[in-house]
Amino acid sequence: MRRGVAMLFTLVLLASIIAAGCGGPSAGGAKTIKVANYFADDHPQNVALREKFKPMVEAKTDLRVQIYGNSQLGAEKEFYDGVRNGTIEMGIPGMIMQADIPKMGIPELPFIFKDLDHANKVLKGPLGEELTADLEREHGVKALAWSANGMRMFSSNKPLRRMGDFRGFRLRMPNIPNYIAFGKALGANVTPMPISEVFTALEQGVVDGQDNPIATLRASGWYEVQSYVLESNHMFSPNLYIINSGFWNRLSPREQEVIAEAAKESAAYEWDLLKKSIEEDKKFLKDQGIRFIVPDKRFRAAMEKAAEPIYQQFYREHPETKDLIERIRRTSP
Repeated sequence: MRRGVAMLFTLVLLASIIAAGCGGPSAGGAKTIKVANYFADDHPQNVALREKFKPMVEAKTDLRVQIYGNSQLGAEKEFYDGVRNGTIEMGIPGMIMQADIPKMGIPELPFIFKDLDHANKVLKGPLGEELTADLEREHGVKALAWSANGMRMFSSNKPLRRMGDFRGFRLRMPNIPNYIAFGKALGANVTPMPISEVFTALEQGVVDGQDNPIATLRASGWYEVQSYVLESNHMFSPNLYIINSGFWNRLSPREQEVIAEAAKESAAYEWDLLKKSIEEDKKFLKDQGIRFIVPDKRFRAAMEKAAEPIYQQFYREHPETKDLIERIRRTSP
């Protein structure tokens, strides 16, 4: 009898420890919010989380925030699924949800945004809310704030100065239809892979280049295995602060208010950090030997022309998105 009671006590203790590690109460009785993302620790996304989101939440509530950058809780799909099923409370993914919610892919259509200011104005206004309107119903995650990875450029081990330079070029892209379609439209041989595998693929020559904002190029150290950057600014790469809906609904109104406020302030700070870092990142990369190439008007026009069939295909597959896309394009920066 005593042995049975002891075993039961052990099982209860083990269960409580597991619960504490899965977003349950911590040792001090406070709930823990794990925030997952794939960015390097010194990327503006994680700087903003550390300097704004975490201190704001912890100062105004009994909640505790743990930040897991650099794909510590899995690549994008893994941690996004973790937020959906509630094993991770929060995350900052890209637009991985567009596979099920097509309009979430709109911000990543080639050349839809003129620059960062244009993207900021659209995503932080009514159009941004319209884009995320179905997210909670479809995936069980609540959108809190838009943040920015930046305008994407191509890094490469050889110069890209004209459309013909993409022929035979082995290009890493995220495993997202818009990206893959654009890479192929340029004439490249596209290899989809998660961001956590990019450095090794570049180092070993599995791919010749990749596309990302230069903040990511710097923070991830890829400049060590690349020589050129084409300043194409061909796509904007957004991110989204999300929280598991079940976890959110269990919070008090005050906790919800604080988290929502902290997410917006953190995301706004991240936009500012990213924008200010562009010239600094460019100087750093030049000092490391990276050579920047600005596309001439003919080259840029050719890239934009190559992207147009992607819009036509998008309209055919998702005709309900055409009006929203046109309103975004008409919005002035």
